[in-house]
Amino acid sequence: MLASMAQLQVTSVKVSWTGLLVLGHFLYLLLGATIFQMLEREAESNNRNHFQLEKLHFLMNYTCLDGPALEKFVQVILDAWEKGVNPSGNSTNPSNWDFSSSFFFAGYGNLSPSTVSGQVFCVFYALCGIPLNLAFLNQLGKCLTLHLGRMERGMIYVGQHKQSVGVLAVACFLVMGSLLFLVIPPLIFSYVEGWSYGEGFYYAFITLSTIGFGDYVVGTDPDKHYISVYRSLAGAWIIFGLAWLALLCNIGARVMEQVFQLRHHAHEIREQEEQPEKQEEGAGQRAIHQGV
Repeated sequence: MLASMAQLQVTSVKVSWTGLLVLGHFLYLLLGATIFQMLEREAESNNRNHFQLEKLHFLMNYTCLDGPALEKFVQVILDAWEKGVNPSGNSTNPSNWDFSSSFFFAGYGNLSPSTVSGQVFCVFYALCGIPLNLAFLNQLGKCLTLHLGRMERGMIYVGQHKQSVGVLAVACFLVMGSLLFLVIPPLIFSYVEGWSYGEGFYYAFITLSTIGFGDYVVGTDPDKHYISVYRSLAGAWIIFGLAWLALLCNIGARVMEQVFQLRHHAHEIREQEEQPEKQEEGAGQRAIHQGV
């Protein structure tokens, strides 16, 4: 009877935690939608009005053009941009499909193939590449975990408290990874691309978190001369940064699991402590009834 009640109580805790998680996720989406609307809607309206005014000024200055002709030319520019062609500059702009850019696309994918053969190959390439990439990141994460474990064991030889040493090792791993993947790369991107540090940090975080809006991409400015391996090095940075971020998420999940296990263990201890008291109360009540 007591075992079934405990199992029922654990099941109810799991159900309530699932419902709380769903509710929290939904509220988080509502909060994000509200804040983004407040921050971006007015700027979008101003940009749209500014663009319409620029089109009117252009038509007033060039009376040989009419509205439909201008709209058609704008559509040509949009189509070129969607196909990866930078409409600014001339035909001497660097190719988006040289070897360095193709290598960057194979690992990151900020462009899209425009030919039927390229699209078909992309499908089969992704079918094989996704599990291969997952296996590679998993193995790389295991190697990083192994080095993290060696760091912890090395610190244990120096210190006495194992739990404190583990926290210190995770903190060192977090700081070194943040410097290597999130702090130093934006400095390089700011210098090479001409971005601000905030824009470089935004690009680094959005890229490594796999959000990847594509609003900032390295090596695409036609007015700059890049070294041939620049985008390839950026692709390697993305791969190792994803592995570091995945390992960081695994560490966070492991910490949360340990916290829940400790809470569950404490709950079981309280139940074990309360059972003798309940048994004594039951025995006392039975003795009273027998005396009566």
